[in-house]
Amino acid sequence: MAPVASRKKARTTARADADVWAAPAEKSVGKGARSTRAERSAARRAAILAAALDEFSARGFVATRLEDVARRAGIAKGTIYLYFRDKETLFAELIRSSLVPLVAGVEAAPRDLPLRMFAELFIELFVKEIYGTRRRDVIRLIITEGPRFPQLAEVYYREVIKRATAAVRAIVQRAIERGEIRSDALKRFPQLLVAPGLVAVLWEALFARFEPLDVAAMMRTHIDLLFAALEGRKP
Repeated sequence: MAPVASRKKARTTARADADVWAAPAEKSVGKGARSTRAERSAARRAAILAAALDEFSARGFVATRLEDVARRAGIAKGTIYLYFRDKETLFAELIRSSLVPLVAGVEAAPRDLPLRMFAELFIELFVKEIYGTRRRDVIRLIITEGPRFPQLAEVYYREVIKRATAAVRAIVQRAIERGEIRSDALKRFPQLLVAPGLVAVLWEALFARFEPLDVAAMMRTHIDLLFAALEGRKP
């Protein structure tokens, strides 16, 4: 079992470095700056996506109408079609714009990053950039709407899950080769890493008003138990 001081140091370092995986923050435009056509278009696109998330979250995929999205975004309905072909395209772009940049950050993790450090960074990323933002609602929508609309689930699988699990498997394989862990369970089942995060999303939607959940603490406890098994030691 790793010394407590070493584990605390790794955790602190992971917390300090978590921003490396975060989606880049948007730069604000000063009052005197001249807005370009591209900037106005990007702002309108962002407003449509934000309004779509509000409508999908409140009404579900079937009941959401593009005219309601347009009204919430403060634009004419026809303007939406300048950016998105239909409601399915809009939903798919909501997935891509909110989650794919984070997946790219996971894929870019240093090849020599220790597996435990990777797991700590993953926790920080999930808590700060997913659970603590509206991205949590995107995941919840996939869970609730995916069974009825497999084409939307396929977009999420192809562009988020497939890429993220491949990145985890590659890092786990390097950890095995370096002798960091004995078991290959996490390589075979990378879902183990994100499982408590999905539980947290469901808990927040259903039960948080009755019993708030300390998501970060739960995920760290899960990591402690997981690594005890991977390293062949007692928790």
